[in-house]
Amino acid sequence: MQIHTRAFNLDDADFSSELDPLLQRIYQSRGINNQLALDRQLSCLPAPSLLSGMTEAVERLITALQQDQQIVIVGDFDADGATSSALMMLALRAMGFQRLEFLVPNRFDYGYGLTPEIVDLATQYKPQLIVTVDNGISSIEGVAHAADLNIDVIVTDHHLPGKTLPEAWAIINPNQPGCVFPSKNLAGVGVAFYLLSGLRKTLRDIGWFTDNGMEEPNMAAWLDLVALGTVADVVPLDQVNRALVHQGLMRIRSGRCRPGIQALLRIAGKNPKRLVATDLGFAIGPRLNAAGRLDDISLGIQCLLTDDLNEAMQTAESLDQLNKDRRSIEQSMQQEAMMELDKLTLDSERLPSALCLFRPDWHQGVVGLVASRLKEKHHRPVVAFARADDGSLKGSSRSIPGLHIRDAMDAVATQNPGLISKFGGHAMAAGLTLEEKNLTWFVEAFQAHVEKVLNPEDLNAKIITDGNLISDQISMYTAENLREAGPWGQQFPEPCFEGIFLINQQRVVGENHLKLVLSHPSAPKLFIDAIYFNMDVEQWPNNEIQQARCVYRLDINEFRGQQKLQLLVQYMMPATGD
Repeated sequence: MQIHTRAFNLDDADFSSELDPLLQRIYQSRGINNQLALDRQLSCLPAPSLLSGMTEAVERLITALQQDQQIVIVGDFDADGATSSALMMLALRAMGFQRLEFLVPNRFDYGYGLTPEIVDLATQYKPQLIVTVDNGISSIEGVAHAADLNIDVIVTDHHLPGKTLPEAWAIINPNQPGCVFPSKNLAGVGVAFYLLSGLRKTLRDIGWFTDNGMEEPNMAAWLDLVALGTVADVVPLDQVNRALVHQGLMRIRSGRCRPGIQALLRIAGKNPKRLVATDLGFAIGPRLNAAGRLDDISLGIQCLLTDDLNEAMQTAESLDQLNKDRRSIEQSMQQEAMMELDKLTLDSERLPSALCLFRPDWHQGVVGLVASRLKEKHHRPVVAFARADDGSLKGSSRSIPGLHIRDAMDAVATQNPGLISKFGGHAMAAGLTLEEKNLTWFVEAFQAHVEKVLNPEDLNAKIITDGNLISDQISMYTAENLREAGPWGQQFPEPCFEGIFLINQQRVVGENHLKLVLSHPSAPKLFIDAIYFNMDVEQWPNNEIQQARCVYRLDINEFRGQQKLQLLVQYMMPATGD
């Protein structure tokens, strides 16, 4: 493991003199150079009109509203898709739409996106309009099939488009060619929010709310959903997404959020008043995702839609049980994956540059998580496959810095015609489908491509820190300051630090967690609680070691109403001095 310090240069930065120097350093190292870029108010958001297709989409929705047409919302089976679907249903109802249904394809029966089969399923509601959320940019055949049935389609999506776009009535996707919207990082729920914001503005301009004696809806009322979907989908937190997430967190903290989110927080044991972005990603998102991975994401959508807290609690309990089941399945699959990797290392001196794993009994809803865990452990691109009901293989891939995984799939598919049936995704995660007979061919082609793109240095895991803190900075004040300086997340990482600490106490808690009492060498009598989750059990605990070099985050531990500083250790190695 290599530890590097994040570079920063304040020479050309333009921050307020009131901003803590530590925060100035941290912000600049993440590409922020002035106070304006720290604005998290809704007023800093770019206008919806900057999104290509906005005018056409809004006009079509207004026609549907005025003519009382049936609309079907078609979402994706993850937390982003669930929040997008719920947002669309709630906001359109508030604007006066009456005939609304939502439909999410079961991943096991229909796969991803607006397929012709999903269009056929949607016809049970006799729609004149289908609106996709968090999918559709690659649904060329599905959109064409809808057109054949005289059903218009509005695509709202954020995934990278292929070479050909579907012939929809309108496409709203900041990543489509020619779109000038400044943020290319919106999640699916963010794109939906923007469409709805544009729709509300136009309805206000034409006097719809006044003429119909309706209260104009406040779009901010649904920012809790936007924050949850944005964080759970792990999109980069640029200024637009930070503003959306921050405002959503503020609403949740003040108790102004959906009963479903309240229920999920309660089930997860999280205090809404102290909520941070990582809680959405690690506590709430997985419980929603579990429904889509193991059963039907509609359960999660219903949890977000209900206005009844008791009903929300019942649904949240069901989601929590699904998440427990998911964890059990994932743990078993991880163990099997490690056995497969052990076999690989028997045949060579080192692991290959890319890992491709498949077992016939693996659960296709969980392979993405297994790929993610293996990527984190071995710092290599990983593709994990499961067998689908039709006999094909469904793969989920995760990548490391230096390899754009969707572009890698595109390159492999281009160089090997007929190998990959379909694929799609982002820089760090992608999905694909191929015939089982082509698995060996894919492994060889994918590994060859990775070998060309990545060098051996890329395969060495690195920890990037924000440097050292002096003993006075290791405090509740700093921890609180950093907590409020976020939201932190993808491509805007939460600050972490490194330093030499004296080990005063160390003991195992749980199966593989190390509880520590540390102190800074310059203040040896000032004791600091720390915990090292998922420690290296071969190295720790070790009472012979009295000093350690730690990479850590500052955290505030709450227990029985009391708050106390705690270091969350991410990596730890013996040290002989400072």
